[in-house]
Amino acid sequence: MQNFEQIRSHLTKSGYKVTMHEPYVACVELSLDSGNRHQAIFLSELGNDDERGYLRVSTVLAPITGIDARRALGFNWQSSVGYLAVGDLDGVPYLQLCENRPYEGLTPSEVDRMVLEIGGLGDSMERALSAEGDLL
Repeated sequence: MQNFEQIRSHLTKSGYKVTMHEPYVACVELSLDSGNRHQAIFLSELGNDDERGYLRVSTVLAPITGIDARRALGFNWQSSVGYLAVGDLDGVPYLQLCENRPYEGLTPSEVDRMVLEIGGLGDSMERALSAEGDLL
């Protein structure tokens, strides 16, 4: 996959519930736990100094206020994938889980793996950080 439109086309053709279609941004809503929980996964294009395109797959976990950073980082340390980051959502800082990959060498199956893994792990982290809540 060489560009974001190929990613978007793959998501649509693969039957994902794509809820946002903006330039270089898409949102996939995953249904988890037999439909009892949902997780929004954002896919976006990143530029870099080396002029290669990158795909970022991310999910919002919880507002950073009231979060025990040590607990969140410990959870992240034990995970085989994912990176914790802080990003603003409507001016409020939120803890987010993300993974970035260059388009070069990215396959449809790897995009699927990233969406499902970040979604499932994000939901697990959200549960752990919000006393089993489903905030977003």
